[in-house]
Amino acid sequence: MTGIVYRSTGSTYRIKADDGLFYECRIKGKFRMQGIKNTNPVAVGDVVDFDPAFGNEQDVGQITNIHPRNNYIIRKSVNLSKQTHIIASNIDLALLLITMDNPSTTTSFIDRFLVTAEAYSIPVLLVFQKCDTWHDEVLENQQFMAWMYRKIGYPTINVSALTGEGMIEIKTAIAHKTVVIAGHSGVGKSTMVNALQPGLQLKTTNLSESHQQGQHTTTFAEMYDLEGDARIIDTPGIRGFGVVEIGSDELGDYFPDFFALKNECRFNNCLHREEPGCAIKAALDENKLFWSRYQSYLQLLDGDEDPYRHDDHNDRSKQN
Repeated sequence: MTGIVYRSTGSTYRIKADDGLFYECRIKGKFRMQGIKNTNPVAVGDVVDFDPAFGNEQDVGQITNIHPRNNYIIRKSVNLSKQTHIIASNIDLALLLITMDNPSTTTSFIDRFLVTAEAYSIPVLLVFQKCDTWHDEVLENQQFMAWMYRKIGYPTINVSALTGEGMIEIKTAIAHKTVVIAGHSGVGKSTMVNALQPGLQLKTTNLSESHQQGQHTTTFAEMYDLEGDARIIDTPGIRGFGVVEIGSDELGDYFPDFFALKNECRFNNCLHREEPGCAIKAALDENKLFWSRYQSYLQLLDGDEDPYRHDDHNDRSKQN
């Protein structure tokens, strides 16, 4: 039988088959995908072949084959830096939920996610969550950040899952698509999914009072069918986002604002550091590019871990 993986717990997988029924399965043997060491060889969104189990309730089927993926979102594993974790696969759209405070989403984190999405041709909608809580200073920072990313070419939307603001636009954007929803713990991913399909009643929780960081309510990725012929993949909260599979010579290609100027650099292999005739550095000096983007680029180029705790919302001293 063939079906789509709807849930992955790491040891078992819930698969929706072509007949519309769900089956619990495990992996048959060890899968090795394209030479990559993954913590999860099977990801939510994968199309798989499997042998169903017919017997008592304790029986589970076996996944025998994984179909080629159209795309996927991948990052470094948190505790296993040499291994990678596939967040979701076969995605039509990614919703990256952003909060301005409690917890704060940095431009570094956003840029890392965008680079990975660009590498696998996954469109991203930047969703500024909890807009009903913004005071004047936060609103000013949010407006600048949203303007910056729209200027680069990424669509943005302000949303409150509690008041309903922006939810009609979200439903329109995800109709007839398989969508992954991602972001830090505490940004309101499960709350968003509940607002899109109230009957799901996914568990939500408050922020950790001691650290003002989100607590994990979603412990594994799971896909849900929504109205409007949409499917949405709810994912565990991400603290840091380690980019993988992208070489230093191609990193700049996944910054669209940099890529547009690439051919103007004097050298074809320019890494936009101190090379003479670098169009990127010239554009930065003329305030035609955003310095926060260049900072994110350098951090990735140097292999720095995502400094997600740093609040860079107010760092506009060199922005145009």
